[in-house]
Amino acid sequence: MDIPAVKTDNITELLTQILDFTEQRKEILFRNILDRSNPGFVPRDLPAAEFAQCLTQALCEHLCRNRLLFCDSRHIRFEPNGNLKIEPLTDPEAHRLLTSNPSLYLQSQIQKLSENLLNNRIAAELLAHIKSKSAAAR
Repeated sequence: MDIPAVKTDNITELLTQILDFTEQRKEILFRNILDRSNPGFVPRDLPAAEFAQCLTQALCEHLCRNRLLFCDSRHIRFEPNGNLKIEPLTDPEAHRLLTSNPSLYLQSQIQKLSENLLNNRIAAELLAHIKSKSAAAR
């Protein structure tokens, strides 16, 4: 599949944001597993649905106006230097599981971590593919 150069830059930027999100989420989920037995610990997560909505809006803007525009949301900030700032949120369902069924809590955190890793790997592979095609075209 050939991707025009203009679209490649937009896709690269989008994939970079996904990689950044999944790296930050990995750290939060690891902390949820490592700190689960600390007194008073409350599990957190990143707002994945909110992030997906931000990406959807950026893609809609790209389709309508041929530009990729990332807009901040309540817990997500796209900074001018390309950095992504995300406010972790308390995860009430995970907290309920942690107090009622620690084994199921651990399973759910591992499942989230696995899903996050898969998202990260897909974005990384797509980015590597785009970069190799771009290098080959030069």
